Amino acid sequence: MTRDVRLRGRIEAAAAGLCAVLFLATLIWRDWIEAVFGVDPDQHSGALEWAIVALTLGATVAFSLLARGEYRRARLTSSRS
Repeated sequence: MTRDVRLRGRIEAAAAGLCAVLFLATLIWRDWIEAVFGVDPDQHSGALEWAIVALTLGATVAFSLLARGEYRRARLTSSRS
């Protein structure tokens, strides 16, 4: 693999990793919002936590696909040279 990956690809890969960590944290420990911020925005219904799980899962997949495209583009560019 070439070292010619653009900054954009690295940022997308980092964002995918961050979203994956947030996804797993929310999936495993659903009351982290109440513990960290000291508020209960959904009065223990769990709706906010499930929304965060869904959004972070979608963001993880999207950023992963974008980063994959950047890495593939860099590999194709380096193989042509």
